[in-house]
Amino acid sequence: MEKASFKEKSSIAKMVGTIVSLVGALVVVLYHGPRVFTPSSPPFQELHQLLPPLSSSNSDWIIGGCLLAIKDTLVPVAFILQAHIMKIYPAPFTVSFFYFLIASILTSLIGIVAEENNPSIWIIHFDITLVCIVVGGIFNPGYYAIHLWAVRNKGPVYLAIFRPLSILIAVIMGAIFLGDLFYLGSLVGGILISLGFYTVMWGKAKEEKTQLLSLSEEAPLLIKNIDDQI
Repeated sequence: MEKASFKEKSSIAKMVGTIVSLVGALVVVLYHGPRVFTPSSPPFQELHQLLPPLSSSNSDWIIGGCLLAIKDTLVPVAFILQAHIMKIYPAPFTVSFFYFLIASILTSLIGIVAEENNPSIWIIHFDITLVCIVVGGIFNPGYYAIHLWAVRNKGPVYLAIFRPLSILIAVIMGAIFLGDLFYLGSLVGGILISLGFYTVMWGKAKEEKTQLLSLSEEAPLLIKNIDDQI
């Protein structure tokens, strides 16, 4: 698990970098500003036709925002629990299998309750829906196994710091492939996210280097104590 100490530069770097990354993510989401980049002819403009319209009532947006806030609050807790699980049972593929099995059962029960008056929603058509299901079934278990491996070997902070970076990647990919507008807020937020990300990585690397040096200094003492006992 991660340790926080204001006496160590590596720990301070990780805390400051995390805060800067979160601020950058908020800037990307909440602040637009003037346009910086306007694509003329996006290469995959036809993908917009496959996406559902984003029109909804204000109450739906409020409920969705609250659910997202709850989800983002529980994700760090999940990372910490995953770190404990991987210490007790270090088998990422088995944990990944049971995770998706339980998630499938729970989401199916929720779907039955939420769509009890709409049985046609369960019909799978040969369109983008089927593609999403197949791709998700193939890549998600492998992704989660890598996810658990990273939590086990690098800790929850190392994994969590990539989440603000995913917002920046999504904005850039949307501007390149879907023709979305690129605003000043996205640029400023992207710079902050990148600075925070590399600050955390620097702190993590320095912390690991310090741990290796301490282990290398302790090893000769342990060998000497063993020789003395013999």
